[in-house]
Amino acid sequence: MQPLNAATPQAGDTSRQATMQAIVQTEYGSPDVLHLEQVDRPVVSDHGVLIRVQASSVNAGDWHLMRGTPFFIRLIFGGLRQPKIKTLGSDVAGRVVAVGKEVTQFQPGDEVFGNLSEDGFGAFAEYVCAAETTLVHKPANISLAAAAAVPGAGLAALQALRDVGQVQPGQKVLINGASGGVGSFAVQIAKAFGAEVTAVCSPQKLAMVQSLSPDHVIDYTQTDITQPGQRYDLILDAAAYRSVFDYLPALTPGGTYVLIGGSMTHFLITMLLGPWIARTSRHRVTCLEQKTSQADLTTLKELLETEKIRPYIDRCYPLSEVPAAIRYVEQRQVKGKVVISEAGA
Repeated sequence: MQPLNAATPQAGDTSRQATMQAIVQTEYGSPDVLHLEQVDRPVVSDHGVLIRVQASSVNAGDWHLMRGTPFFIRLIFGGLRQPKIKTLGSDVAGRVVAVGKEVTQFQPGDEVFGNLSEDGFGAFAEYVCAAETTLVHKPANISLAAAAAVPGAGLAALQALRDVGQVQPGQKVLINGASGGVGSFAVQIAKAFGAEVTAVCSPQKLAMVQSLSPDHVIDYTQTDITQPGQRYDLILDAAAYRSVFDYLPALTPGGTYVLIGGSMTHFLITMLLGPWIARTSRHRVTCLEQKTSQADLTTLKELLETEKIRPYIDRCYPLSEVPAAIRYVEQRQVKGKVVISEAGA
C-alpha cells in the first residue's frame, strides 16, 4: 500500500498516473466475480476530495449491485449486461490527501466519513475521489472503522424516523429487524428523539439488541407482533419478510408503517399498494427513499459526538477479503455492521 505522503496527482496533472489496489468486478454474479486488482488511482477534480480509504462497510446495496438483481437495479445504475460500476462500496472513512481548487470545507490531513451511493461508489479501494458535499468531518471520539459503519445505515434510520415516520416524543415505535445495520441505528435514534421503543429480533440476537437500550425487546419466535395487543404509532420494518397487511392491526389509528429493507417482493408490493392502503384505511404505508445529505450526515456526526448513537460492528475484514464479507452479509445473520478496514483504523 502507498504511504499517506506518497506523491498524488493533482487536478490537471497528467505527467504520471499513480496506482492503487481496488476490488473490481467486470460481470454480474456471486462474490466470486470480485477481484483485487491494481488500477489507476483517481485524480482529484476541481470540486473533489481525494481520500485515502481507511475503512468502509458493506450494505445490502453492494450485493444487489454485484449480482445485478433485481433486474431494475441494472436499469437505474446502468449496465444491462455488464456493470458500469466497477468498484463497489458506498460508505467511506479515511484521511484527505488532496483537494480540488474549488473545495472549501476540507484540507489534506482531515479525517472524514461519508456516503458515496449518489457519487459513483468506489470505497472498496485504497483511494477514492468524492464530492465534498458527500462528506463530513469524522467525530474525534470514534475510530475511522466505527465511522465507516455509520453513513448508509445511519442515514436510512434517521430519514425513516424523522422525515417519513415524523416521529414525536412519547410515541410508541416498533422496529422490526432491530439487530441489523439500519435497525440498530433506528433503535438508538428513536430513543434520542424521545420515543418509547420496542425492538424486534431473533433469540440469538437478544443480548446485542438489549445493549442498544430499547424500552422493550421482543423475540419474534415467541411473540407475534402482528396479533391484537399493543399498538404502535410508527412501525419501521427493516426486515420485511411478511406482508405489510400483517402489520396493519398493530398500528394505532393514523399510524405509519415504513418499509426500509428486506424482501424485494414486499418492497414492490408496499410501494405500489401504499397509496391505496392509505385511502382505504386509517394508516399511512410507505417505503423509504433514502437520499445522501450532508446536513443529515452532520446530524449523525452530532449524535455520535454526544454518544446518543454508536455503531455496533459484527466483524471486520481487510480489503482483500471483501468477497468473504459480502458472502457473510448475504446470509442475513449480521449483528449491526460488517466493516472493511485496515489494521488500526
